[in-house]
Amino acid sequence: MNRSPFLIFFLLTQLLSAQVQDKVDFEFSGADIYIQPSEKKISGRYNTSFWVLKDVDSIFLDAHNMSFDSIKMTRYHTHKNAVIKVNPIVTDSKLIVKGKFEKGEFYTLSFEYQVSPKQTVYFLGWDDAIEGNEQIWTQGQGKYTSHWLPSFDDMTEKVKFDLNFILEEDYPVVSNGKLVKKDTLPDSKAFLWQFDMQKPMSSYLVAFAIGNFEKETIHSASGIPIELYYEPKDSLKAEPTYRYSQHIFDFLEKEIGVPYPWQNYKQIPVQDFLYAGMENTGATIFSNTLVVDSIAFKDKNYVNVNAHELAHQWFGDLVTEKSGAHHWLHEGFATFYAYLAEKDIFGDDYYYWHLLETAQALANFSGDGTGEALTNSSAGSLTFYEKGAWALVMLKEKVGDANFKKAIKNYLNKYAYRNVTIPDFMWEMEKASGMKLSDFEETWLQESEFPFDEVKTFLMDKSPSIKTYFELQDQIGGNLESAETILQNKWGMLHSEQIKHQLVLDYGSTFSIPIISKMLGTENLKVRQALALSMDKIAPEVQLNFETLLEDESYITLESALYKLWTDFPESRKKYLDKTDGIIGFPNKNIRLLWLTLALVTPEYNPDLKPNYFEELSSYTSSEYHFEVRLLAFQYLKSIGGFDDASLKNLVEACSHHVWHFKKSSRQILKEFLKSEDSTARLKALYPLLNQEEQQYLDKTLGK
Repeated sequence: MNRSPFLIFFLLTQLLSAQVQDKVDFEFSGADIYIQPSEKKISGRYNTSFWVLKDVDSIFLDAHNMSFDSIKMTRYHTHKNAVIKVNPIVTDSKLIVKGKFEKGEFYTLSFEYQVSPKQTVYFLGWDDAIEGNEQIWTQGQGKYTSHWLPSFDDMTEKVKFDLNFILEEDYPVVSNGKLVKKDTLPDSKAFLWQFDMQKPMSSYLVAFAIGNFEKETIHSASGIPIELYYEPKDSLKAEPTYRYSQHIFDFLEKEIGVPYPWQNYKQIPVQDFLYAGMENTGATIFSNTLVVDSIAFKDKNYVNVNAHELAHQWFGDLVTEKSGAHHWLHEGFATFYAYLAEKDIFGDDYYYWHLLETAQALANFSGDGTGEALTNSSAGSLTFYEKGAWALVMLKEKVGDANFKKAIKNYLNKYAYRNVTIPDFMWEMEKASGMKLSDFEETWLQESEFPFDEVKTFLMDKSPSIKTYFELQDQIGGNLESAETILQNKWGMLHSEQIKHQLVLDYGSTFSIPIISKMLGTENLKVRQALALSMDKIAPEVQLNFETLLEDESYITLESALYKLWTDFPESRKKYLDKTDGIIGFPNKNIRLLWLTLALVTPEYNPDLKPNYFEELSSYTSSEYHFEVRLLAFQYLKSIGGFDDASLKNLVEACSHHVWHFKKSSRQILKEFLKSEDSTARLKALYPLLNQEEQQYLDKTLGK
């Protein structure tokens, strides 16, 4: 049957889109990558080498929206090489090379390429007039590295990548592997950053970050260099941010029982990152909202994310799932080992109460009829992370600590730099323990329902404070009037900060004035915080005691206390605003943004300065600030009806932001703004100031 060339091309591309390249084995990929930030463009010289396992007439690289030049294929045979004739085909998502590739032969493909990435690479700060805030960073998982580097979307294709970056700006470049050298190119102002990787990895773990960074280098007990990056403006936050980093590294190496598998380890905080963190091989990129001071550390810190992403260097990077159906082997394991690291740092009580919190969230999820099995490739984060961690907690309890550690060690060593399935792991656990684990698999991996009763029994057995907590819950039952008396009789015997904090959150709104006054005068930071959060209205009799919460070293406590005092005691608003002026809070500026809003809506407070307050609040909607800051500013401006043209333009811009949940929230705020009088006319007046994407979104929103 005769077929048209177009039909052949279509069938070939469709076939390749679903094909695993099991007839070839790619071993190495190297590239000289020239980055042009002002144009948001990447170009490079690329080469990749592969063995042919079976005769095959085509190979391909995943390459989205790229153009190619100088494509050349070389065959190596008995110490000789020869350029062979091939037929390259370029599609929207692939570079396909047709030719005659013979079993047992070794080939190298080289070419030049250009691309303007539509995703995966994020250029921030290059379009504004602010000096030093420029960044470029990547996110490969879920976005595909092949949008900026010809590579392999298939996780089972593991390759050793050696990347060289060429950049005219003198900013540090951080990537996978060891920095072999940084040099200035001859006859050029450009800088060369050359990185070497010794071991293979999946393409989604290839990454780089560029920005105005400084670093501190420490070493693990085993001698691994650990590079801790930060922006110069955050130099005083470096210590609290990276607190316990060496401790976590040393703990995980010992607990897992397998040496850290890569040459070095780096951690880089970046602006407007899509997630909390990403475990690129040897180079974790994480959100700079986790760069905190010592006060913020008490309530929100990097420790858990730090440990989670580091654990991924074994679970996900060293051994990698074959498909999404086995995603538990990544996220459940990283979550579990992060919890163990926190247990080692903060103690057993912290660990078991954290587990109780996640168990209750999972029980609610399951109780709604929306529970998910760990083998469900479409399951959500709560399932893969938290239910996955719980499965390992209970598996370790079932087989015993020694057998569990033995199986983990055997599993990692056997499948190092390879891909795995859940049956691969469970077989290693059965061999090490001598147990049949089919019942465990059915309950924990295959069932959608979360077994809360089993978990509750486990927690009550392990944690005396949790046992006491459930006993007190049973005593109080639905009779909330009895809560204070029951808790008073037991309070002096409670030595756990966690149980006291939770009991006040649960029953604090029912406490009498004398008890509240006593607790505010005698209890610790966490119990006082629970009082600040749980009290619906502050009685005048406890006003003075409640004001002491404004002195606590907790931005959560301070935010709640300031708002409630301002609300309940109008005559003292000036005093509260004066006392908290200048406090910023978390990286999302929670205290400052609340303060500005309260100052603006307090008529008698500094009337001459209100234009300054409004200008500052509005300025935080600008793209130079983190999206969490911007979202809070948008919400406060909406609450007081305070959008001016500048903040309204920033809101429209935010509706096209690369972080989905910020974009979604911004679009909702814009829709609500459109309900106000003259809103459409105001938006239309902004039209000439918007870029094409923003104009298109506005047209759609206004129904043009």
